[in-house]
Amino acid sequence: MTRIKRGYIARRRRTKIRLFASTFRGAHSRLTRTITQQKIRALVSAHRDRGRQKRDFRRLWITRINAVIRDNKVYFSYNKLIHNLYKNQLLLNRKILAQIAILNKSCLYIISNEIIK
Repeated sequence: MTRIKRGYIARRRRTKIRLFASTFRGAHSRLTRTITQQKIRALVSAHRDRGRQKRDFRRLWITRINAVIRDNKVYFSYNKLIHNLYKNQLLLNRKILAQIAILNKSCLYIISNEIIK
């Protein structure tokens, strides 16, 4: 019988997976089965943590705004600030408000004073 040489498709697939896992440690970057398992695990974690990252950043922004507002000794807290912002139709999202709170506190004080009036 003549020798059959396998095609390049399976090898190309494995090399693509190996390139994905090239930075993993130990057998996770060397053995094909563990590479595929770790790839699935990594992609699941990435998908899950994209949602978690949005949640965490929102919590961070809320904490920053609340800290600056309470530091100002203004009579209302974070939730009253946001409520009055929506009531007065000042459409500033939490990310922008947090940046204003960090970089320019006096500007945030002006905004909060405008809401009161």
